[in-house]
Amino acid sequence: MKTFKGFTDSESFTQLPDTFFHQLLNQIDNAEELKVTLYILWRVEHIEGPFRALQESDFDAKELGLTTDGIRSGIREAVKRGSLLEARHQEDVFYFLNSPRGRAAAEAFTQGRLSKAAGMSPPLFERPNIFRLYEENIGPLTPLIADALKDAEETYSAEWVAETIGLAVRNNKRSWRYCEAILKRWKEEGRGEKQDRRDPEKDRDKYIKGEYADYIEH
Repeated sequence: MKTFKGFTDSESFTQLPDTFFHQLLNQIDNAEELKVTLYILWRVEHIEGPFRALQESDFDAKELGLTTDGIRSGIREAVKRGSLLEARHQEDVFYFLNSPRGRAAAEAFTQGRLSKAAGMSPPLFERPNIFRLYEENIGPLTPLIADALKDAEETYSAEWVAETIGLAVRNNKRSWRYCEAILKRWKEEGRGEKQDRRDPEKDRDKYIKGEYADYIEH
């Protein structure tokens, strides 16, 4: 079992309905169904607009720790229990929460009165893919760097890692050691977002001339 290093001080939070704890939590004895139910509760919380639903392909297998068949099984059990609603229109199939808002949206979608393109806004929060960001902005992803990125994501949060990669690009210091030094400084001394954005050149000097200078490539 991989040890969890704890929540960070820069978390966003997802509201869960009380009914989930009073009824569903006691009834669900299948890990696949539980994971799928929690995942859609999290995802729809960060969607604006009337179209708050997911397709099967929207369930992230890596984040859920499930196979495609496992996701499909979890969805099927959640629909069978009634916590999720399966709505079909032509070739499209979406899953809505079984809530007053979800029931109305599912009915409208089935009748062709609501479409994803017309009614769905982008998520308020989208977790950065730090591996992709690193490869696109810093360099090739080696196994050692991949492990370092995963550890940093758990220790500091994906958003912090993504922002340090952005700083590395802006300051032309494209190395993981540079990013890691900034993360350590943020953790020890505070993030100081406003100052960092107002004076990036001063921010650059702060990291390459301080106690972490030996770890940063000039």
